[in-house]
Amino acid sequence: MSRANVKPFLINTDEDGNYRLTVRETRHNSQGYPLVTSQLQAELFPTATAARNFARDVFHAEPGQYATK
Repeated sequence: MSRANVKPFLINTDEDGNYRLTVRETRHNSQGYPLVTSQLQAELFPTATAARNFARDVFHAEPGQYATK
């Protein structure tokens, strides 16, 4: 398992072409391995920029905290 931290905001597309935002939280166990929990947000976005703007406004996301898939 990789010990690299994951970016807390994942933006990907669903089968209908909408963009979805997943908020991820990373914590570490007693041996230092990352434990990642993910929560897919209910909102659908027409563009990745709209998803980024939502993350910035609601979760106070900063540049460089996004991953795309």
